[in-house]
Amino acid sequence: MKTVQASMAGTVLQVLVGEGDRVEAGQDVVILESMKMEVPVQAEENGTVTAVKAEVGAFVGDGDVLIELG
Repeated sequence: MKTVQASMAGTVLQVLVGEGDRVEAGQDVVILESMKMEVPVQAEENGTVTAVKAEVGAFVGDGDVLIELG
């Protein structure tokens, strides 16, 4: 299974994709807020979103799975 992981600890500000969406490598999928900066998290591979693990307002740690791709 392919995943998109948090690149740093922060709060989920926006989730830009939903289950069933097709994503391309390099596409922004989640926006984190860390140290008052907005940090986009990008998919590293092409795929279809099978699960969204990130919830707006939730705190995530570095390496936490945000999106699962099939």
